[in-house]
Amino acid sequence: MDEVLTVSDASSSLRLSSSPPSILSTNLPLLSAFLAFSLAQFLKLFTTWYKEKRWDSKRLFGSGGMPSSHSATVTALAAAIGFNEGTGGSAFALAVILAAVVMYDASGVRLHAGRQAELLNQIVCELPQEHPLSNVRPLRELLGHTPLQVIAGAILGCIVSFFMRNSS
Repeated sequence: MDEVLTVSDASSSLRLSSSPPSILSTNLPLLSAFLAFSLAQFLKLFTTWYKEKRWDSKRLFGSGGMPSSHSATVTALAAAIGFNEGTGGSAFALAVILAAVVMYDASGVRLHAGRQAELLNQIVCELPQEHPLSNVRPLRELLGHTPLQVIAGAILGCIVSFFMRNSS
C-alpha cells in the first residue's frame, strides 16, 4: 500500500532536518562588503602608524585615511554581485553606479569639506580669547579621501570579493 504524505508531515520533517541559514552566510555580496569594510578600517591602524609613527585606535571607527573603507565596501559589493550574478543584470548596474557615486563623493565633496574644516579650525584658534567663538569645539577635519586612498580602497574591495568567491 502506498504511503500518503501530508503537507504537515512534510513541513515538520523539513523543520527538523534543516535550520534556516543566516543571511550573512548565504549572501556573498553582503559578506564581501562587510569584510572589505572591516579590513580597510583595520588597515588604517597600520597606515596611520606608518605615516605618523603613532598608534591611533580611533582610526578603527573614523572616516578618512588610507585605504578608503567606503570605496572598499562599495567596490566589494559590486564585484561580488558581478561574480555571483554576472555583469549583465540590473543589480550589478545599480552596484556600479552606487560605487561610482560614493567614490566620487569621498574624493570630492567630503575631501574638500575636510580641508575647509581645517581652515576654519585654524581661524578659530587665532581668535582672541574674549571672542564668543574662541571656545567652539573644533570641526572634524579627516572626512574625505585623496584619489590614491579611494583607488587603494577599490583595489582592496576587488581583492576581497575575488578571494571570497574562490573560497566558497
